[in-house]
Amino acid sequence: MADKSNYLTTGQMAKRTGLTVRTLRYYDQIGLLSPSPNVDPSKRMYSKQDMIRLQKIQTLKYIGLSLQEITKLLNDSSLLEQDLRSSLALQKEIMLQKTAHMKYVVRAISEAMDLLDEQKADVDWGGLADLIQIVHTEKDWAEQYLTAYRLQARIELYDKFSANTIGWHHWFFEHLRNQPDLKILELGCGNGTLWARNINRIPESWNITLTDLSAGMLDEARKHIDESDNRFKYLIADAQSIPFHNEQFDIVIANHMLYHVSDIPKALSEIYRVMKSDAVLYASTMSKSHLREIEHIANAFDPHIQVLDPVMERFEFDNGNDMLEGLFSEIKLIRYEDEMIVDQIQPLLNYITSTPMNARSILTGVKLEKFKSFLQVILDRDGSIHISKDTGFFQVKKKA
Repeated sequence: MADKSNYLTTGQMAKRTGLTVRTLRYYDQIGLLSPSPNVDPSKRMYSKQDMIRLQKIQTLKYIGLSLQEITKLLNDSSLLEQDLRSSLALQKEIMLQKTAHMKYVVRAISEAMDLLDEQKADVDWGGLADLIQIVHTEKDWAEQYLTAYRLQARIELYDKFSANTIGWHHWFFEHLRNQPDLKILELGCGNGTLWARNINRIPESWNITLTDLSAGMLDEARKHIDESDNRFKYLIADAQSIPFHNEQFDIVIANHMLYHVSDIPKALSEIYRVMKSDAVLYASTMSKSHLREIEHIANAFDPHIQVLDPVMERFEFDNGNDMLEGLFSEIKLIRYEDEMIVDQIQPLLNYITSTPMNARSILTGVKLEKFKSFLQVILDRDGSIHISKDTGFFQVKKKA
């Protein structure tokens, strides 16, 4: 029997956390938080791991998830376990996302109020509809949590096991033209990590416009970069219809995003249009060999498992040159030299189940446990798993 001194009774747990005994019992009843088994059959006892789970429950409840959503999230076997620091970092990230979204909503409401004051009349139907859409945007925080978890899983694998210590964002930034007074456009900026990680290296005279299709992503970028930094402007924009006049930018960046665009030639034509005559485009992507060992390992266990998203093959090293040469000249492919040597199972499992393919739906229950054992056999035999990384960018100039 386990040492009872390492456990808390229901009453002790309630006293420590400020929750009621009734709440804890209800959580047990719905399968959200059950006491640890095999401690004392006559008492309900909670462990430190139970306390960690309870902390996560309360945070998810605070950001607006229902108990049903929380139960589904935490009982989903594809949502693999994390250490406490990773769990807290993820919770912090999702809280910051919700804070950014709330600020966005408050700003929209204030603008609507200002419009009412100016017009001294009723807001039109279109204005009300826009406001409703803004409030509704990205309100599915259960999905936001899952998305953040999956992104964190991918970042964790890269950060823990990548051989190149410079890091992609620092390396990429070093290749940009280093001149004063540049006008820069980034398409599909995401959360602005490229700029946040290089913020102290950006010349004060640069004028940088960050665009994305997602208003939520732009709010994330503002949060990461500091909204008061006047070097940056933020704009919702589609790469297939860039809302700028001809020949406005010295640099255009499409960082791992062109393969997501539905009409790539149209996007490239728009990029060409907004580039100055001597401008440079930096379009990053990867080769088909990137992370291919992960797919091979998964297929060796079950040929039906898919891990890597084939969408990247729409614009990659082998076909990128052909897609660019019609509009651009001096096309250079610059590779980022890196690899991963993975010697832990959990981060690799987390990555495999984080992608949008079918791995997380197949690797559940008994099959997930068998896959863990399969990976352990490989590690016991080889000591580590080598994973190729083959990313880089096309650096091109506007064809005269």
